[in-house]
Amino acid sequence: MDDSVTDQSYRVTADELRQFIERFERLEAEKKDIADQQKEVMAEAKGRGYDTKVMRKVIALRKREPDDIAEEEAVLDMYKSALGM
Repeated sequence: MDDSVTDQSYRVTADELRQFIERFERLEAEKKDIADQQKEVMAEAKGRGYDTKVMRKVIALRKREPDDIAEEEAVLDMYKSALGM
């Protein structure tokens, strides 16, 4: 195989690989920035007297389907009743 063709293919592949890696690194940096902003929001809420542990549970619940939540709550109530709670 011609060395110039192989070298050119390698350069293109290396350039493309570098672009993927750099894009991923930028996304990692953005993800860290977002996580820092989320921490700031929770710190502010905590400073205003909100229970951040409960807030996180509410956030998790909002991501779920209402039917799944209702089913889980029904089972939880049944278990609590069985234990006399």
